[in-house]
Amino acid sequence: MTTQELGKIGEDYACNQLTQKGLRLIAKNYRWQRAEIDLIMQDGSEMVFIEVKTRNSTFFGEPYQAVTRSKQKQIIKAANAYILENDFNGDARFDVVSIVKNQTATEFEHLVNAFYPVL
Repeated sequence: MTTQELGKIGEDYACNQLTQKGLRLIAKNYRWQRAEIDLIMQDGSEMVFIEVKTRNSTFFGEPYQAVTRSKQKQIIKAANAYILENDFNGDARFDVVSIVKNQTATEFEHLVNAFYPVL
């Protein structure tokens, strides 16, 4: 399985898990310039921008640790573009979903408010 295939499986899994928790899918793989947001969902009145990281092991650390400050800045820029394009005036947050999926198990961790935009 390629990294892209594993990533797609992880995004679909995360979307299903979050939908079961009551979030509503707004968009998948939203692109702005060179940045991408994996999932945009709504949690009540709050817009949620979600980065999904999927790995097949934790050999190099937990998947969420790959969401570096540089990656966060890209997500924040894309989220700002989405908010402006859609004239959204409510609250927003940034979550990270960390998935470890291998032949024996799937571990799912949802980090709510995983990072904040720097003013």
